[in-house]
Amino acid sequence: MHTPQLTLSHVTKAYPGRIVLDDVSFTLRPGEKAGLIGDNGAGKSTLLRLIAGQERPDRGEVTVAADGIGYLPQSVPLPSSSTVQDAVDLALADLRALEAGLHRAGRALEDRDDPAALTAYEELLVRYEAREGYDADHRVDIALHHLGLPGLRRERPLGTLSGGERSRLALAGVLASRPELLLLDEPTNDLDDRAVEWLEAQLRAHRGTVLAVTHDRVFLERLTTTVLEAEEGKVTRYGDGYGGYRTAKAAERRRRIQEYEEWRSELARNERLAAGHAARLGVIPRKAPLANFGHGGFRARGRAHGAMARIRNARERVQRLTAEAVAPPPEPLAFTPRMAAPGAVPDEGAGAVPERGAGAAPADLPAVHMSDVRVEGRLRVDSLTLGRSGRLLVTGPNGAGKTTLLKVLAGELRPDQGTVRVAGRVGHLRQEETPWPPGLTVAEAFGLGRVGSPDEHADALLALGLFRPADLRLRVGELSYGQRRRVDLARLVTEPADLLLLDEPTNHLSPALVEQLEEALTGYPGAIVLVTHDRALRARFQSERLELPQEVGSGAGVRAG
Repeated sequence: MHTPQLTLSHVTKAYPGRIVLDDVSFTLRPGEKAGLIGDNGAGKSTLLRLIAGQERPDRGEVTVAADGIGYLPQSVPLPSSSTVQDAVDLALADLRALEAGLHRAGRALEDRDDPAALTAYEELLVRYEAREGYDADHRVDIALHHLGLPGLRRERPLGTLSGGERSRLALAGVLASRPELLLLDEPTNDLDDRAVEWLEAQLRAHRGTVLAVTHDRVFLERLTTTVLEAEEGKVTRYGDGYGGYRTAKAAERRRRIQEYEEWRSELARNERLAAGHAARLGVIPRKAPLANFGHGGFRARGRAHGAMARIRNARERVQRLTAEAVAPPPEPLAFTPRMAAPGAVPDEGAGAVPERGAGAAPADLPAVHMSDVRVEGRLRVDSLTLGRSGRLLVTGPNGAGKTTLLKVLAGELRPDQGTVRVAGRVGHLRQEETPWPPGLTVAEAFGLGRVGSPDEHADALLALGLFRPADLRLRVGELSYGQRRRVDLARLVTEPADLLLLDEPTNHLSPALVEQLEEALTGYPGAIVLVTHDRALRARFQSERLELPQEVGSGAGVRAG
């Protein structure tokens, strides 16, 4: 039995107003590769900071039995005036300290013949060589090459790098330090497919333990042997990797459905019993004639007394079942089109840009038609046609105009030239945050501008399973980005639309919610235009593809049925 490299025992951590981690305990063995998943705000990054020793738990213990911790936060904790070399030194800090200790021990041996000093030197040397300390700086350069930053000068200021470049620099340093325990917070962010595949290979070959916070399902499938899910202050462990996690979650949902159906059946049965006994009691005479006061009268009174007891028992069970109601499982996410039938004449979409000089759209027009569209310096599309049930995946490098295209289709940006026709209603999930007034509650933001009472909006939102009842009172300004994203998603799935425009829809959503979103898109009969870096979603999304080139002037075109 291997000694665990990481042990958490009854760890609790709270910030003003809320408990983030509540009595969390788990262990990771040497060589274990674990993925840490959960919604934004569930405490994943906090957990990594506690393990890395950057914060202390309020209660409980964190024990690390590893030679070196490599911690990759989501942002580099250095000022813009620092250099690339400063970032490398920070990532290699404990390896540098080990090297300095080795030099001190070597100098001590020069002054005296001390067996204890020799033993200390040999122990430091074994540790240093086990982590291949002599080649650490060279490994940084190799990692930078594979992560898309070849030849990065060490004297370059961090302020001249983009956020993604700084993250890749930090990742290169953490990997090069070869610690036994790697703590990685969203390591695949800002990486292209080739860089992610290289990273996966490095982590599979890592002889120590890996704990990675990630929303990347392909990464989870290829790398992890264990999945830890943070939810409502707790951390639950699932074995057999991401496949085992999915199997377990499916079983949990089936169990919830069965418990709910059993509760409904038992409640209905007791309501029928109470009503039936009451009806039979109504035909029993309340007072028997004196002539019948013998055995017949006794039997009548006995029957009334028994019926009353059965009614009382049934009503008590109804009250208990009602007080201990089993919550129904969330309804599966589902998108619905607004058009009544394929042959119906569509309304002009609220976000549609009508063709110049054109009248009402004929019923046989596609969902989208673009011709010779230009947005100066940002987008060029020579032609684009998408049928009423068409699927289009828009790809291209950053800055190629993918988000601009969706804004044009949504009617939020008018092109400098060209024709754009969108038939029907448009549902647009934007990549950037919706600017909700921060004082609104979650329930108020969901119902903003919609017909219906606040209670009706709250019931509709809770039925989706995206929020708990207590969450509905939270102010939008208190929410994480992922929670605000769920408000947008909730509004999208509850507002009929004939064309869905989805800009990075899986960003900051838990893998379980992304799985639901995929199923909802599969069953949606309308048209979809999708922009995503999610490798699993791209692979499973059966569609035409429109690749926008880096150079706007080269143009692009596609016809999708």
